[in-house]
Amino acid sequence: MKVKVTERALLARINRLLRQDNQQLCRCREGSRAYAELGDFYALDTARDVVMARHVDLAMWARDMGILPDWEELQR
Repeated sequence: MKVKVTERALLARINRLLRQDNQQLCRCREGSRAYAELGDFYALDTARDVVMARHVDLAMWARDMGILPDWEELQR
């Protein structure tokens, strides 16, 4: 059985790691004008104020970064 991790907790874990490189993972509101272009989550370079990645899969990014171990899963 896997331990469930909330979206908010996982986003906080990712942002703690990204902060070291002046980056941040942001959530785009579903009703906003930019939602179609950015998706649910997008990565932002805070030093240059540039979008680094669009349509980010939160769980996949966390696994790739080593933040979400195999015994945890994203609660949907």
